[in-house]
Amino acid sequence: MPDEKTACPVCGKPAQPNARPFCSPRCRAVDLGRWLGETYAVPVKPETAEEQDVD
Repeated sequence: MPDEKTACPVCGKPAQPNARPFCSPRCRAVDLGRWLGETYAVPVKPETAEEQDVD
């Protein structure tokens, strides 16, 4: 039974309990591929001059 409150982040279809938060194993694999291919990235704040490791 789909979870009507959660949409798949890849295609927008209702999430399925066996693949949550995705609708299918395929969308889960697509999402993983996007992370591994660096389509997605976690934003980081730039280092200040004081935080940089100077040798």
